[in-house]
Amino acid sequence: MPRACVIVLDAVGAGELPDAGDYGDEGSDTLGNVARAVGGLDLPSLEALGLGNVEPLEGCPPQAGAPAVAGRLIERSKGKDTTTGHWELMGVVTPQPMPTYAHGFPHDVIDPFMHRTGRGVLGNKPASGTEIIQELGEEHQRTGKWIVYTSADSVFQLAAHEETIPLAELFDGSRIAREILTGKHAVGRVIARPFIGEPGNYERTANRHDFSLEPRRPNYLTLVREAGREVHGVGKISDIFAGQDIDHSHPTKSNVDGINQTEQLLRELGDALIFTNLVETDMLWGHRNDPVNFHRCLQDFDRRLPDLPRITRASTRCCSHTSRDTTRRAASTKVSLPTSAPR
Repeated sequence: MPRACVIVLDAVGAGELPDAGDYGDEGSDTLGNVARAVGGLDLPSLEALGLGNVEPLEGCPPQAGAPAVAGRLIERSKGKDTTTGHWELMGVVTPQPMPTYAHGFPHDVIDPFMHRTGRGVLGNKPASGTEIIQELGEEHQRTGKWIVYTSADSVFQLAAHEETIPLAELFDGSRIAREILTGKHAVGRVIARPFIGEPGNYERTANRHDFSLEPRRPNYLTLVREAGREVHGVGKISDIFAGQDIDHSHPTKSNVDGINQTEQLLRELGDALIFTNLVETDMLWGHRNDPVNFHRCLQDFDRRLPDLPRITRASTRCCSHTSRDTTRRAASTKVSLPTSAPR
């Protein structure tokens, strides 16, 4: 296998999937909605690769003879979250959706969690992560109780102020939650969500950590390693795959950091798989339904995209995929994944 680089632009989708209606997501179209909101996309590098060949996009016309193959990936899995999407990119189809909790977690989850961690719980409801820390952060600091919340995704999210509950304890609490959340409660991810700041001005930090279910094996990562190649995960990739079949994990602080690390690996590595997740489109702007900054985030990537071919060998395959898509609402939506890869 020649060297390959797969870059996931988190939360960037292109048109609803055939089963979008099963999830109440008819009409979902991340890129189309963003294009309309900003008066047309300004992404010249992606446009040159044929992004406009994927679907009609304002400001991004089709390109005849584009140097890349562009298309839409149709997800076979049930569900619509980070874990499901990334796993399927590596060949793991999820036939049944992972559990979600529209009314919070039941007593047979929360009670043992409080008992084993020795702390109470605030929240226990679906919520925006940025909003719930503003709502409950002061009480959390006063009482020392965990902030527990979920979303439309299959996640158990555990938030704590870094000066109230140290990171090591937050991660230990997340591991305990992961041990409890099995069987019928086997959520895709337990997410540690540390934050800092003062009442009314709390903000999440880059010290997030995900505790995922283990994917079925063998998958494409397994096969790459069996072929004698290394797998390098940049960003939250190792967390999503529970560390399985990831030889080297490279955590990131931002999209810029993720792109820098990806470029450095492309310079240094021989034959290998570099699997990168750039999360800011989702984490900072998608869940906030902020199309203007979502577009700016895409522009930041677009400006760096031409650097990748200049530092890769001819045998490298650089692909840009997208996963877990949202624009109209704070939750994920069931949309297809635009993709481009050099011919």
